[in-house]
Amino acid sequence: MFYGEFDYRLDEKGRLMIPPKFRNVFKDGVVLTSSAENCITAYTTSEWTKLSDSLTSNPLARSKMRRLNRALFATAFSTTIDNQGRVAIPAPLRDHAQIAEEAVVVGVNTYLEIWNKALWEEEKAASQQQAWQIIESLEPNGK
Repeated sequence: MFYGEFDYRLDEKGRLMIPPKFRNVFKDGVVLTSSAENCITAYTTSEWTKLSDSLTSNPLARSKMRRLNRALFATAFSTTIDNQGRVAIPAPLRDHAQIAEEAVVVGVNTYLEIWNKALWEEEKAASQQQAWQIIESLEPNGK
């Protein structure tokens, strides 16, 4: 399970540190892809496989699945963490997430998100504001 938020700076080659407590989980590789929000999603290879399998068996219309697959898989990059705990973030993903120097790595249960620091602060505030409303809607009978 991934949780917490961690501030880092990209180096001159576009590499970003992965928090030390998560590095071992990514020993078999990392799959990076653009998210619907302006961030990058980082999956372990096993989570990426689960996601791929779930999309294969999804009952959505074929035209919608083709669009979803294009959006998700065409922007994906498979990579590894180097010996110093860094992952190279490809330029198209950095552009998508508007990340130049500062980034925030955020744990989101089964995957990580990589955000532009300013955009993360906005998203975090909005998410925290709505979280309690969402939690209350999940409780039986609104209790």
